[in-house]
Amino acid sequence: MKKGFLIDMDGVIYRGKEPIPGAVEFIDKLRSENYPFLFLTNNSQRTSRDVCYKLRQLGFNVDDEDIFTCGMATARFLASKKALGTAYVIGEGGLLNELHKVGYSIVDDNPDYVIIGEGRTIMLESVDKAINMVMNGSKLIATNLDPNCPVGNGKYRAGCGAFVAMLEFATGKQAFSVGKPSPVMMRMARKTLQLTTAETIMIGDTMSTDILGAGSMGFTTVLTLSGVTKEKHLTQYAYSPDFIIKSVNDLLGEELFNSVLNRQNEYVPSGV
Repeated sequence: MKKGFLIDMDGVIYRGKEPIPGAVEFIDKLRSENYPFLFLTNNSQRTSRDVCYKLRQLGFNVDDEDIFTCGMATARFLASKKALGTAYVIGEGGLLNELHKVGYSIVDDNPDYVIIGEGRTIMLESVDKAINMVMNGSKLIATNLDPNCPVGNGKYRAGCGAFVAMLEFATGKQAFSVGKPSPVMMRMARKTLQLTTAETIMIGDTMSTDILGAGSMGFTTVLTLSGVTKEKHLTQYAYSPDFIIKSVNDLLGEELFNSVLNRQNEYVPSGV
């Protein structure tokens, strides 16, 4: 049975502007041994090309096709629900680019969807406009529900989920989220690699997105403690990963790597 990997990025293969020790070598191992892989990110700000450029600067041997963002997932999901639709977007270039790729038009009046993505310059005027659109019937979509985003040096900024919560409270309408842990993004990523559920392995550093989403889909889950979730946090969750590692450097060891490959999950959801 072939196996493939879905891999989170920040906290898994790099921290800030530095690759995590062993991460470059791990990706080289997957490439040289022909294991398909895809990097997943809940950040919709940048295009796959932008993300690829950053990873290459850090020393990773990757291509644009190795990146899958929640912006890509959101655009493809909406295109499957309503072809050539319209959207009012609070977000940045990565999300806008993906919407244009699937034939969506960005409008300021009566959109089919109001889409909230990552943004560093979100203005209250835009939020007020979005509130009125949702109140008048536009559907509210979130690229993800992350409450905050790390920006390095132990600092954070408000994430997409924080702004979505404000719109939900103001309108009384609940947003539909496409990014991790949504099965929408997880299923799209798996299908991109042409894998079955039993062939898919998720490596992530966040219990509430990476591990929850992948575990709910029946994927093998590997939690790395090099990022957000620490060992002391694990007792807070009613679910657990299949494997816990200090960092992806541990997976350079053949014994552990083979154990991950040979893991057989007992529960595989039907139809996925």
